[in-house]
Amino acid sequence: MKTELKKVIIEFHENQIPVYCKDDRRKVIDMLLEVLERKLATGRRTVQRFLATLDSVEIEGSEAILYSTRERGTLALSLY
Repeated sequence: MKTELKKVIIEFHENQIPVYCKDDRRKVIDMLLEVLERKLATGRRTVQRFLATLDSVEIEGSEAILYSTRERGTLALSLY
């Protein structure tokens, strides 16, 4: 049995970012936005640069996998 991913669009610094997740509860999306804002304000320069070019997010369990338009690879952030 294959679980379908749901797509939710979030607004992050004037950009609309698609978020793909199995669980589209508002609480998970709110936690994601809170973590993104905190990392943008207090994260290392590499993380801040990655977030400036954020393209999409995939939530798997308690982790958010971030994809960038410019950076190679992905960045994983814990939501909890």
